[in-house]
Amino acid sequence: MEKLIFSALILALLISCKNRTSETLKEKEITIKTFSEPTFTLAEANKLIELPMHCVGTEYPYKPGETLESKADLVEPIAVHPIFYGCFDWHSAVHGYWSMVTLLKQFPKMDRAEEVRKLLNEKITPKNVATEVAFFEKPINKSFERTYGWAWLLKLSEELHNWDDPMARELEENLKPLADIIVLRYKEFLPKLNYPIRVGEHTNTAFGLTFAYDYAKAIGDLELKQLIEKRARDFYMNDENCPITWEPSGYDFLSPCLEEVDIMRRVLSSEEFISWMDTFLPQLADENYHLKVGEVSDRTDGKLVHLDGLNFSRAWVFYGLAKQYPKYKHLENLANEHIVYSYPNLVGDSYEGGHWLGSFAIYALNILHGK
Repeated sequence: MEKLIFSALILALLISCKNRTSETLKEKEITIKTFSEPTFTLAEANKLIELPMHCVGTEYPYKPGETLESKADLVEPIAVHPIFYGCFDWHSAVHGYWSMVTLLKQFPKMDRAEEVRKLLNEKITPKNVATEVAFFEKPINKSFERTYGWAWLLKLSEELHNWDDPMARELEENLKPLADIIVLRYKEFLPKLNYPIRVGEHTNTAFGLTFAYDYAKAIGDLELKQLIEKRARDFYMNDENCPITWEPSGYDFLSPCLEEVDIMRRVLSSEEFISWMDTFLPQLADENYHLKVGEVSDRTDGKLVHLDGLNFSRAWVFYGLAKQYPKYKHLENLANEHIVYSYPNLVGDSYEGGHWLGSFAIYALNILHGK
C-alpha cells in the first residue's frame, strides 16, 4: 500500500512538472518582440527619391504589356508612353511619378527638389498626356494595365489633387484626360466582372478597388464611389475564414486576404466591418497574433523580390486597420516588423526591386504617419 501511495505521489509530481513546463513553453511561444516604429524624415526622403529619379528616365530594360495589333505597333516604348516609359514597365513608371510627387509634397526641401519639379513639368504636359490617352483609346488596349496600373494612375492624380501647390494644379489638369479614361474603364469593367480576382499580384481586384475608391472620394466622383461600394459588397461581404496561413505564394507582393480588409474597412460602416472581420479574419483581434514576414531568397530575381513588396503592403494594411480601429492597435508592431525586414534592403537594391519597391515603402510610411 505504501508503494502504491508513493507511486501515485511520483506520478502526480511528474504531471505537475509537465504542466508547468507546458505553461512555460506556451508563455515563451506568445512572447511578442517589440519593433521600433520606422521614421519618415527628410533624411529618408533624400534616400528614397533616388529610386524614382534613377528609373523614370531609364528606357531599358523594359517589359511592354500591350497586345500588338500589327507591325505598326512595333515602336519604342517612349513613342507611345512619353511620360511612363521608364522603370521597366508602365505601371512602375506611374508609381515612380507618384513617389516623386508625394515626396516633394511632404519634403519640399529635399536635396533634389528642384530637379524633381523640373522633371514633372517637362514630362506631364498636355501633349505627352494626349499621346498616352491615344494609346488607351485603341480598342485593342482596353484591358491594358487592368486594374493595377489603372489604380496607380488614379493614386498619382489623387496625390496631385490633394497638394496645395500651383504646380500641382497645373499637373493635375494636364493629367486629367488620362485619369478620365481610366475612370471610364473602371465604370465599364466593374459591372461585368462576375468574380473577384484573388491573387497576390497585379490583377488583385481588392487592391484595384481600394486605390480607385480613394480617388473617387478625393475628387467627389459619386458614381465611381458607389459602384465600388456595391462591387466590394458583392465580391467580399459573404467571405469567411480567409486562409491567410496559405500565404504567401512565391511571387506575392500583395496579400489576397489583407487587401480585402483594406477595401472593406473603407466601404463598410463600423458595425458592419467589425462583424465582418469577426467572421473573415477573427484571429487578427488576438493581441498575440503573429504573421511571419515574407522571406526573400534572391533580390536579383525580379519575381522573388516581390516578397519585399508583400511586406510593405501587409504593413500598410495593418497600419490603416490599427489607426481606424483601436481594437487592432497591436497590429502596428507587426507592421513595424515587416518594414524592419525589408526596408534596409531598399536603397542600393538591384534594379529588379529598386525600380518599384520604393513606392510601396513610401505608401506604407504614409499610412503609418497619417499622410
